[in-house]
Amino acid sequence: MWFDEAVIYQIYPLGLCGAPEYNDGVQESRILRVLDWIDHIKETGADTVLFNPVFDSDKHGYDTRDYTRLDCRLGTNEDFKKVCGALHEAGLRVMLDGVFNHVGRGFWAFRDVQEKKWDSPYKDWFRIDFGGNTGYNDGFWYEAWEGHYELVKLNLGHPDVVRCQFDAIRSWVEQFDIDGLRLDVAYCLSPDYLRQLREFTNGLKADFVLMGETLHGDYNRWMNDGACHSVTNYECYKGLWSSFNSMNLFEIGHSLARQFGPENWTLYKGKRLLSFLDNHDVERIASMLSNKDHLRPAYGVLFGMPGVPAVYYGSEWGMEGKKSQGDAALRPSLEKPERNELTEFISRLAAAHKGSRALCYGSYRNVALTNKQIIFERACDGERVLVAVNADGAPYTAHFDAGCGMAEDLITGEAHDFGGGSELPPYSVQYWKMER
Repeated sequence: MWFDEAVIYQIYPLGLCGAPEYNDGVQESRILRVLDWIDHIKETGADTVLFNPVFDSDKHGYDTRDYTRLDCRLGTNEDFKKVCGALHEAGLRVMLDGVFNHVGRGFWAFRDVQEKKWDSPYKDWFRIDFGGNTGYNDGFWYEAWEGHYELVKLNLGHPDVVRCQFDAIRSWVEQFDIDGLRLDVAYCLSPDYLRQLREFTNGLKADFVLMGETLHGDYNRWMNDGACHSVTNYECYKGLWSSFNSMNLFEIGHSLARQFGPENWTLYKGKRLLSFLDNHDVERIASMLSNKDHLRPAYGVLFGMPGVPAVYYGSEWGMEGKKSQGDAALRPSLEKPERNELTEFISRLAAAHKGSRALCYGSYRNVALTNKQIIFERACDGERVLVAVNADGAPYTAHFDAGCGMAEDLITGEAHDFGGGSELPPYSVQYWKMER
C-alpha cells in the first residue's frame, strides 16, 4: 500500500490560511493559499498532504456543522477541488480529517432537535435525555465528548447517522479524489463502526487509507484488518522528545524495541504507525526540546524508526509554539513557507527514507545504546541500514559488530569505514546502508 512508503505533511488549514477564530459566516477563499505551498511541500520530500478539518464548523473544525460544505472561512467546495487537483497534479496524495465521533452544536440535525425537541426525527442521532439539561440550557441533556458540551456525541449505532457520514465520504472522493482519512479520536469509535467504515472505504477507492488517532493502550484494538490500517504512535512521540531532554536514549530505544523488536512478543511488527514530533494538538518540537541542537537528531530518529513519518507545517524550519499559549499558538497563520538548514536536512532524511526498503519496511534491532547515543538496525530483503544518532555535544566513538566493513551514508552519500570504531560527530545522524 502506498501509505507504507509515504511521508506526510500535515496542515491545519483554518490556522495556516488565517481564518477567524469563530465562524463569522463570511465566505472567503482562504484555502487557495495552499497553492503557494505546493512546491515547498514537494521540496520537503513529503508525498502526501494531511488536512485537518476543512468542513463547515462552529469554531475549530472539530465542531462540525455540515459534512458536505467547505467551511465558508476557507472558501467553497470548488476552491478546495482546485487545491486538491493541484496537489494531485504535483504528485501529492490528499488525506482529510474525518470527525465522526461528535459534531458541533451548530450541526444541522442537532439544531433541529433544539427546535423541535422530542418531535425531531433526528433526536435518536444523539444520546439525549429530555428529563435533564446542560449548561447551555437547551431543555435536555446530551452526551458530549469527554465532557466538552460544545462537542455533541453522535449515536454511531444509528444506521441513518452512519449513512449520512458514509455519503459524505463518498462525496469527498467524488469531488476531491481524496486518498484516505485521519480518524479523529478513533479510540472512541466502536469496533463495529470501524469495521463498517473499513468495508465501505475498501469498496470506495483502491488503497484508500484509514489512519486513526490513538493515544494509549494496545493500538491493535484499532489497527487490524477490520479497522484502521494505521494509527498515531503517541507512545513513541513522548519518547522522542523526552529521551533528548533527559539525555536518556534508553527510553526511545526500549519503546521502539517493545513495539517492533525481533522477539515474538513485540506489539506492532510489520505495521506502519504514524510517527511524529509534533502536530496541531501538542507543543512544537522546537519549543519542547530544551536544547535546539537536538532538532536534527530527533528528526533523524523520526525518519529512521519504523513507521510513516509526518511533518507539521512550519516545524520543518524550527517554528516554535507553546501549548500554554493556547491552540492558536500551535496553529498559526502563515502566508509563505520558509526554508533553512533544518528544512534541507529534513528533505535529505525524507529522500533517504523513501529510497530505502529497509527504512520503510525493515525490522528493528538495537545495536548500541547509551544515555546519549543510539544505533539501531533496520533490515529488509537483504538490505541493512544502521541508524546512528549522537545526542551529545562531544564526538563519540562507537565499537560494535557491523557485520561488514563498509557502508554508505544515505543522507550525505559519503562512504563509511567501520574499521577501528565509528566516530559519531556531535549532535549527528547517519543512515549507514551496509555493503552486505
